[in-house]
Amino acid sequence: MTIAELAVVATCVAAILWVNWYFFLAGRGAARAVAGTSGVQELRVIVRGGYEPAHLVVRRGTPVRLVFNRQETDSCSEEVVLPDFGVRRFLPAFQETAVEFTPESTGTHEFTCGMGMLRGKVTVEE
Repeated sequence: MTIAELAVVATCVAAILWVNWYFFLAGRGAARAVAGTSGVQELRVIVRGGYEPAHLVVRRGTPVRLVFNRQETDSCSEEVVLPDFGVRRFLPAFQETAVEFTPESTGTHEFTCGMGMLRGKVTVEE
């Protein structure tokens, strides 16, 4: 194998490792919801190659409003799915879209894009 071929293989391995780290292992900070004067817990989530923040913490029994701000046109991020809450919503590019639900049980619930590539989680606490 030549030096050029070794460089190509090393670059490909590095790219594969980075993609796996970014989508599956990268630690992203959690955001804790606080109920406003209307009694609704509201959190804003930026959608751009992933969800930021990707970990949301809310209280059980209080209505939740997640406002997704999609800052891209990638087809993977055009839908958000929260299966445990029965939510599947289209997210128009460069617009805000509110998703509302009331969590009735504690635990951690995943949310994804329509293709299952982008991932986040909602932790419901007492």
